[in-house]
Amino acid sequence: MDSISVNQFREKLKHCVERVIHEHQPLKVTRRNGEDFVVISAEDWERERETLYVLQNQSLMQQIAESQSTHEAGKGYKPSDEELDEIVSI
Repeated sequence: MDSISVNQFREKLKHCVERVIHEHQPLKVTRRNGEDFVVISAEDWERERETLYVLQNQSLMQQIAESQSTHEAGKGYKPSDEELDEIVSI
């Protein structure tokens, strides 16, 4: 994660915001006498919130683990060629 001083952030606000939004990279803003903060795009924040929800949901994590085990053992559902064609053509 890139870092910038609060003074530089103030001077280059538009450029910094555009970069955060278009590059999907958060920006850490440091302050001399205070706590630092992070600037992140709304789209990236929503994605992070969804990820945190899944990681904190034990039931979902258990389903993911079981699915991974089934896949690794080669015991999962295997679609037919016709079904794969339909999925890929979407």
